[in-house]
Amino acid sequence: MLSSTSRALQPALRPAASLLVAAALLAACGGGGSDAGTPPFGDATNNFGNSGGGGLPASSTLAQQCAANNPLAPTASRTATLDTERRWVRSYMNEAYLWYREIPSINTSDALFNTANVPESLDNYFNALRTPQRTASGKLKDEFSFTYPTADWIALSQSGIVAGFGAEWILGSPTPPRNVRIAYVDPGTPAAVQALTRGMRVISVEGVSIDDNTDAGTATINEGLFSPATGRSYSFVVADLAGVQRSVTMTAASITKTPVQNVRTIDTPSGRVGYLTFNDHVAPAESQLVAAFGQLASQNVTDLVLDLRYNGGGYLYIASEVAFMVAGATRTGGKTFEKLQFSDRRAAETNDPANNTPFYSVAVGLNGSGTSPLPALNLSRVYVLASPGTCSASEAIVNGLRGVGVEVVLVGGATCGKPFGFYGQDNCGLTYFPIEFQGVNDQGFGDYADGFVPSASCSVPDDFSRALGDSAEGMLAAALSHRASGSCAGTATGREAPQARDVAFGRVIRHPARESKFRR
Repeated sequence: MLSSTSRALQPALRPAASLLVAAALLAACGGGGSDAGTPPFGDATNNFGNSGGGGLPASSTLAQQCAANNPLAPTASRTATLDTERRWVRSYMNEAYLWYREIPSINTSDALFNTANVPESLDNYFNALRTPQRTASGKLKDEFSFTYPTADWIALSQSGIVAGFGAEWILGSPTPPRNVRIAYVDPGTPAAVQALTRGMRVISVEGVSIDDNTDAGTATINEGLFSPATGRSYSFVVADLAGVQRSVTMTAASITKTPVQNVRTIDTPSGRVGYLTFNDHVAPAESQLVAAFGQLASQNVTDLVLDLRYNGGGYLYIASEVAFMVAGATRTGGKTFEKLQFSDRRAAETNDPANNTPFYSVAVGLNGSGTSPLPALNLSRVYVLASPGTCSASEAIVNGLRGVGVEVVLVGGATCGKPFGFYGQDNCGLTYFPIEFQGVNDQGFGDYADGFVPSASCSVPDDFSRALGDSAEGMLAAALSHRASGSCAGTATGREAPQARDVAFGRVIRHPARESKFRR
């Protein structure tokens, strides 16, 4: 959704049974599936509801014809109407969407699709077109398609820039007690300047208790934590691990994230173990990853713990490079990191080798022209620290490595379950990301819509009492225990319900643009 965090918190007594983490993850914003017999455009000859049939105009014939009051659109393109933009959305979904046959019929006269805010209306309409079908576990098949203002998407994906303070917040529950903590802090940011650190709890935002359950209170908390206005100052009261409270004031800024942190080695009686935290598959991560793996390779590590617990994904080429740097040329040579499978409407693309992602052995860069060789650890095994926040391109690393016989020991929690991805298409200043493909590894496996699950004793909750990279931190300690004895130190809990996992691990609140898998 356009405003991904506007409903991250919920007053305690609202009739919401599920965790409303981000509006972008809601099924259809109330619009999907209603008026099932109503033609999408009020034309009886064009009711394509569930058929996915022909008759819709090509999206190219409607492209960049923008509503006069669309503030995101180039001024010169504001020559059309909201209905024109909606028609483009419906045609594009018909062409691109993996589940185009499952698009519900929508009544376009619904007020949700005709608000004074054009981007919001289009976002509501787009989300109403997503499939209402569910997976075997009952999870919505498409929790992931979304829209994003094009300018913001370019800033995030190409430069790693997001609006905020540099603290990654973890929400324990959308209703009181919410237990909002800091997962990590990016260096050089307002949060770092204020000495905010992992594990600190948020007590209040702008004088409003974090457990306030009024509409006005939750609106204030949502803005301060999840959608602050750049240039505006916000006051917080935080408590450290000892419970000592203090007040801080921070000005929201355009934050350049540091995707790779805490690169270190841990000496053990049986060899040296490498560790790194990897948080975002954005373009700046490539050079940081190359430096990190080069450092670990020079220190002759015999094992690696790759911490992906907060990594929601991003560019697929970066995931491929990470997998190569773990496994090396011998194990990956001539193998496919991920093959894309599109809808039957796009069978030619499914069968086109150009749509396969190889194991890149060079740093190809965002434009695909790089040639610098990548360092490699040449490992037959890797430990991956995971949680429900481990998503998309991060899961592709796990799947891609397993596809070439590398043992991936998963420690922590079950991953989010997103074998799907997008390209992204701009129209009138809004970029649309309908699910377009499912990725499979070299062995043809890609059915993990309910996530990858740690084995037996390796289901370990997040440990906010210690810094990431501390060898005594719960997940890392469990990985080191497994390496030494073949068993993690955590308690085996088996597969938990999604709601229980979200509470047990907390939930990173972020826009779905940071929980996705993208082709360049």
